[in-house]
Amino acid sequence: MKTLLLARHAKSDWDMAGLRDHDRPLNARGRRDAPAMARRLRDEGVDLQRIVSSSATRAHSTADAYAAAFGLAVIEDPTLYAASARRILAVAAMLPDDVGGAMLVGHNPGMADAVEELTGSVVEFPTCAVAECSVDVGSWSELIEGSGRLLRLRTPRD
Repeated sequence: MKTLLLARHAKSDWDMAGLRDHDRPLNARGRRDAPAMARRLRDEGVDLQRIVSSSATRAHSTADAYAAAFGLAVIEDPTLYAASARRILAVAAMLPDDVGGAMLVGHNPGMADAVEELTGSVVEFPTCAVAECSVDVGSWSELIEGSGRLLRLRTPRD
């Protein structure tokens, strides 16, 4: 049994004209919500051993907040930027088998679609939301459509 957390980046800043989408930072709300959500997960006893993030600034900054709360490093995977559900689940399938709990930090609509593909659950996925999914596999490489169950969806407004 594995636990996969699929996380959408925190709220980003749209006020910087001419900035590439990939380079948008978090806004004030995002800089507040990401550490708060990270502390919440830690305080609730979520088992997190690996964090993999999109290379986009807003996603990596969000992942950094989780990494700080859990004492982990962030592994950057550029393929998570604007990734499809299929790509997101392929990244999860490449996780090492000694990792029992992992988080992927990325973007919508891919993250919401990945939750649906993995668990069959359709979710609203606002910024900084985290879907905690139980995956009934012995090896991450066995992860397939429908092999997971949505345990809980957390949002900053919960």
